[in-house]
Amino acid sequence: MKDKAAYFGVFTALALIFSYIETLIPFSFGVPGIKLGLANLLTVILLYKRDAKEALLLSVVRIILSGFLFGNLFSIIYSLAGGILSLFVMAMLKKAGTFSVMGVSAAGGVSHNVGQLLVAMAVVETYRVGYYFPVLLAAGIVTGLLIGIVANEVLKRLKNI
Repeated sequence: MKDKAAYFGVFTALALIFSYIETLIPFSFGVPGIKLGLANLLTVILLYKRDAKEALLLSVVRIILSGFLFGNLFSIIYSLAGGILSLFVMAMLKKAGTFSVMGVSAAGGVSHNVGQLLVAMAVVETYRVGYYFPVLLAAGIVTGLLIGIVANEVLKRLKNI
């Protein structure tokens, strides 16, 4: 039990560090909501090394803490919507067993953007923000694949742990 708490603490700390690093990287395509998703690397790794419950807990804790540290209430709301939908989709695809880590992560990136877009539509009370979807779709695939590639390499090296 102690080991489990210690590992979770390390994963949470790393996720917060990655969230902070991401705030320092100037990454903008003129469309709000596009980010690299570095902290999601740890969520994907935890999903494969442990289970969906722990990955969900990590995701929620990281989103809330990083939102208070580096963002605001709206960033927490948008990130929670995207993070929860993303984790649900990734857990289902992983459970299906027909997708690679890269495919699961790419689907997670896309569904994260979809979750945020749905919240944005509700907040601004118009479907017109849906016009961002093609750009967010492409960004979700690219960033999700990148995170998936890195996660796959890390998982290969963590096989003995």
